[in-house]
Amino acid sequence: MDILHSAYNPEHFREQGHALINLLADYLTDAQSSRPSLPVIPWRAPDEQYEHWKNFLAVPGSTEDFFHKILKDSIHLHQPRFMGHQVCPPAPLSALAGLLGGLLNNGMAVYEMGGPATAIERLLIEKTAQVLGFDARQAGGFLTSGGTLANLTALLAARSRYAGAHVWKDGHQKPLALMVSAEAHYCVDRAARIMGWGDAGIIKVPVNERFQMRTDLLEMLYRQALEQGVEVIAVVGSACSTSTGSFDDLAAIGRFCHSRNLWFHVDGAHGAALAFSRQHRAVLAGIETADSVALDYHKMLMTPALTTAVVFRQDADSYGTFSQQAQYLFGETEREWYNVAKRSFECTKLMMSIKAYSLLYTYGETLFENYVDQVMENGRIFAAMIEAQPQWELAVQPQCNIVCFRHAPPGLSAEATDEHNLRIRRRILEDGRFYIVQTAINGHTWLRVTLTNPFTSAVEMEDLLGFCEKI
Repeated sequence: MDILHSAYNPEHFREQGHALINLLADYLTDAQSSRPSLPVIPWRAPDEQYEHWKNFLAVPGSTEDFFHKILKDSIHLHQPRFMGHQVCPPAPLSALAGLLGGLLNNGMAVYEMGGPATAIERLLIEKTAQVLGFDARQAGGFLTSGGTLANLTALLAARSRYAGAHVWKDGHQKPLALMVSAEAHYCVDRAARIMGWGDAGIIKVPVNERFQMRTDLLEMLYRQALEQGVEVIAVVGSACSTSTGSFDDLAAIGRFCHSRNLWFHVDGAHGAALAFSRQHRAVLAGIETADSVALDYHKMLMTPALTTAVVFRQDADSYGTFSQQAQYLFGETEREWYNVAKRSFECTKLMMSIKAYSLLYTYGETLFENYVDQVMENGRIFAAMIEAQPQWELAVQPQCNIVCFRHAPPGLSAEATDEHNLRIRRRILEDGRFYIVQTAINGHTWLRVTLTNPFTSAVEMEDLLGFCEKI
């Protein structure tokens, strides 16, 4: 029993907690300094990483050593030279809320297991719905673990409404399909396949020169599907696409869906956060006509992963996804907003609502607006830098903080330019002072940044381009 008492000892926790907070506070100070001591990414190949940690964990050490090692060897989003994936550097307060939730461990499968977090989740959804332009009195939804699961959940609700049969009980009675931009995130394709719709169930709509869905083709593709015996029940708009950060014309998609009585879902995992900005929310015009929206708080709203809102314009739709009974948990009442597992894919889940709501409670919406405005401005600044330099190319004018670009010295063929930019990306990864990613656009390699750190300045952007030019 001594080891159990030690593991749960409040004074041990106090000592370890203070040491960890001090370590993280020092880390934040260092990360935000002009010359951080740690690389953005201490790169190791996968097998080398495995052996490294196998050796480390085989030798007993202190808890403080373990925390320090994890911190040192991880990727550092709080450094301004992190310009990689679509994950924000969390505000420290939201991380503290995550610690609180982790210790309490209120699983939230049923209301009895997570009363405060369940109520706060509803309040967060109401605020999100209001910001998106929904009537908060009629809208509803819940939080879930990531945009992939949020998109699947919304499309399951669409199927429940339009399938024409009790699919959950009786299975599919006819071929169903959705229409989505050819540039949409792969998780939409994956959702359709999970639902058993196959290749015919995913109708890819071509994009224009700005990589936005060609809404002028929706009617033709819809009619073609009907002629082939496939019933289209939903259209998914991207706000924004992952590769290029392009926003579909949501208003046009909404009008089409309304005219054909189709479900309109917006994958706003990244870009729906622009709704918090008075300066930029016009990019989302039409989102208020959607039947459902997915929004990741961990991408553009300063919250640790995973914290995703799936919001329904009509709250009743959020109850149709799953209809099986679990009487030992839920009782007989059909619509119980407080038993979230009754309408979500997850049963037990983290107290994710307190991570996002801690920021709203403490700072208000102004914090989110300032963050969005700053990272959007960084996207504009970086794109202008690319355009101003003759050996650099911009794939498309960015609509947000995602910018695709490449180095194109004169005299290189298309294939050589691709290889040159692949080499730049590999060198950046191995060097560790910056972190960016790459993408394929029209079959060619482009470098890509997502400027999620609000403290990334023109200095870091110029340093990145200068480093690339030396490779």
